[in-house]
Amino acid sequence: MNFRSLLALACGLVAAAPALAQDYPTKPITIIVPFAAGGPTDVAARIYGEYFSRQLGQQLVIENVAGAGGTTGAVRAARSAPDGYTLFVHNVAPHVAGPALYPSTQYDPVKNFEPIGTLAFAAHYIVTRKNFPANDLKEFIAYAKANPGKLNYGSAGAGSATHLACVLFGQQTGTDIVHVPYRGTGPALNDLVAGTLDFMCDQGLNMMGQYKGSTVKVLAVAQSARFTGLPEIPTSAEAGLPGFEVTAATAMYAPAGLPANVRTKLVNTMAAAYKDAELRKRIEDLASEMPAAGQNTPEALGAFTQKEAARWTDAIKKGNIKAQ
Repeated sequence: MNFRSLLALACGLVAAAPALAQDYPTKPITIIVPFAAGGPTDVAARIYGEYFSRQLGQQLVIENVAGAGGTTGAVRAARSAPDGYTLFVHNVAPHVAGPALYPSTQYDPVKNFEPIGTLAFAAHYIVTRKNFPANDLKEFIAYAKANPGKLNYGSAGAGSATHLACVLFGQQTGTDIVHVPYRGTGPALNDLVAGTLDFMCDQGLNMMGQYKGSTVKVLAVAQSARFTGLPEIPTSAEAGLPGFEVTAATAMYAPAGLPANVRTKLVNTMAAAYKDAELRKRIEDLASEMPAAGQNTPEALGAFTQKEAARWTDAIKKGNIKAQ
């Protein structure tokens, strides 16, 4: 091949590169969810995945990679090629808490991921077994203080949002409560209904049916305003524990280093999703809320991720919390 031919080939490859990137996506996209199918994070990922699939013209495949409090899936996502064909949907609190709970984990939740957007916010609730001898939050805290080490709470596992919320609850109330980790919120809630667990710091989607069926008590919602879907439930401040606010934020990230135009396409698709009325209704049906103005940009998610990393790392160190 002569010089002119080589030069023409090189120019052709250079010209083709932007075109190939501009054509993104040209094949299916994988969304890694670090929990088993059926939970709030997985359901939100599937709702947004369906929308992205329609808008981008490619199938979005959910890959559930559960284990080690979500860190197994996070490691796989962090090690994936930053080409836009692997995305990661996680709850922000366990995402940033993972390395603190599992020190051998080889990823940085801030540096190794690029924020795409927040999918939904869901408050946590203080939920007790039906026959618990307290009818409001003040009575519950008083009972816990009078019985140190005797109350237990269930969670979806060490490092899960349900675990971290109760860690913070114990620290803010000065109570000694025992953690019982499960392999998901489903079996934990089953034991709460059966009466073998005392309480949980659970999300609305999980416990809504049991609450409406009167098989559990709900004492408070851990946010500054009452949830419109359960207006009778007082906020933690109204119930006697000001400052206890824990919101589960489900968010989409990509491995750090995305090409700028790929990132732009993903971010623009997310922005369009926020305006879709059908998607919004599906999220609200999960006892969740769409991000409001000021929360619905990748920059806002990036700032929130860093803030949550500091918050939960401090809580874990303060409580000397270890993965179980």
